[in-house]
Amino acid sequence: MEYNLINLIFTSARWLYSHLWFSDIAIVLFVIFIFNSILLRFTIKGPMIWPIFGILPTVALHVSNLYEWGSNALIKNGGTFYYRGVWLGGTFGIVTSDPVKIEYMLKTNFKNFPKGVAYKDRFYDFLGDGIFNADDELWKTQRRVANSEMHSARFTQFSIDSVKTLVHQKLLKVLEARKGGVIDLQDVLLRFTFDNTCAVAFGVDSGCLEIDLPETPFAKAFEKVTFASLMRFLIPHYVWKTMKFFKIGFEKTLHEAVKIVHDFSEKTVRERKLELLSNKEEGINGTWRCDLLSRLILMEQDKEEVFFTDKLLQDFCISFILAGRDTSSVGLSWFFWLITKNPLVETRILDEIRNILQQREKPNKDNQENIVFTEEELKKMTYLQAAISESLRLYPPVSFDHKEPKEDDVFPDGTPIGKGARVVYCMYGMGRMESLWGEDCYEFKPERWIKDGEFMSESQFKYTVFNAGPRLCVGKKFAYMQMKMVVASILLRYKVKLVEGHKIRPRINTTLYMKHGLLVRMEPRPMFLD
Repeated sequence: MEYNLINLIFTSARWLYSHLWFSDIAIVLFVIFIFNSILLRFTIKGPMIWPIFGILPTVALHVSNLYEWGSNALIKNGGTFYYRGVWLGGTFGIVTSDPVKIEYMLKTNFKNFPKGVAYKDRFYDFLGDGIFNADDELWKTQRRVANSEMHSARFTQFSIDSVKTLVHQKLLKVLEARKGGVIDLQDVLLRFTFDNTCAVAFGVDSGCLEIDLPETPFAKAFEKVTFASLMRFLIPHYVWKTMKFFKIGFEKTLHEAVKIVHDFSEKTVRERKLELLSNKEEGINGTWRCDLLSRLILMEQDKEEVFFTDKLLQDFCISFILAGRDTSSVGLSWFFWLITKNPLVETRILDEIRNILQQREKPNKDNQENIVFTEEELKKMTYLQAAISESLRLYPPVSFDHKEPKEDDVFPDGTPIGKGARVVYCMYGMGRMESLWGEDCYEFKPERWIKDGEFMSESQFKYTVFNAGPRLCVGKKFAYMQMKMVVASILLRYKVKLVEGHKIRPRINTTLYMKHGLLVRMEPRPMFLD
């Protein structure tokens, strides 16, 4: 009987082989595909999830307007939708702009939602164990040190002086040299923030913001690294890891660029330690170097147990540059573009600047070109802070972030999330949610931030531009001060005019760059202090 059964199976298989056409197989697979698609459509809310390829084909179809597509998908699905990456199965991820879920991840159950293995794995070659890429105790220690040093009176004053010097000795001189002509303001601002963060973090001049706008290897390598790192998030890990092993494609670019960044940081740390050791008494008394790297080295020299190894010093400062360079410059770029489209907002900013300058003891004594704003004057610029905050709401420099739960969890609204899944929260989409910001959510309206003449902050879980919870940006205050100094100094002297026909659209990257830059003309502004 057993023999007959086996014989029947083989006979049936031969018959199927001789009678089954390729078209029959294709039809069966197509029917299975349709059934699976319908099933997913009714059971999982959100964009189409394809067999094998997950959400990738849907994303590819909308890659030219990915940010708007993502925002619309969030709005259509009530602020949250599921997705799945490439492969046959696996855990579904979630994309959300729901402040309740975001607060749960970033505060309520913070311990269960670290950056995660997937995130750290993709950035490790670049950022190592720096604060931007760290979790748990490693992150806590770096965070504690960053809070202590960055909020010290010594470092705060050093940072303010650095911004003032760079604005007046370099930025305004570059703009003056190119007034009337076409200039890519995004590129200039990226150079400004790169020079500034290098000065504050490493105590070095990267030389990006010279009159001839030179191309510096360190800055160029930084740009290449950030884009190549993004590619690791867009393709399966087994693909980019294979490319990394053979050093091909964008992984070859990443490898070469990372080497330039690390060689620079390694050399800077080594030379700074030698410098401070040979002038230890001066360094301890704080009579000269106040940059973050120097402060950390001096702090470690006074301890019996060393936490900041040379490698961790490098990683920490690289993370600081990454956080400070792209965010402020990209935020400023979108701000100036919005100002060109909203002249009434520009007028109100100028009126505020004029009123503040009129409060000086001798308001007409200073020549307009020589005016340097004080920290107290910057603090009084309420409407300017509201305009910057509104710009960041619509165009957040870091437009999305993600967490990876350590254990299975359930959000407050009952939404389940599996261990190891990726939970993406989308700041760009959040700024366009009518349920959060009202019917005028797409409008550039600084007034929404002002009540009774005072600036009113929003919940950090509704406005996650500077992150939120324990990971709230330690440089938030410095970022506002820097942006206000740049904006006030430029608008006092120039009217920014967008080049006619220049297209503005975001570029897919880890930060919200303008794809084609910001081509403008800087027209000198008439004196208005008299």
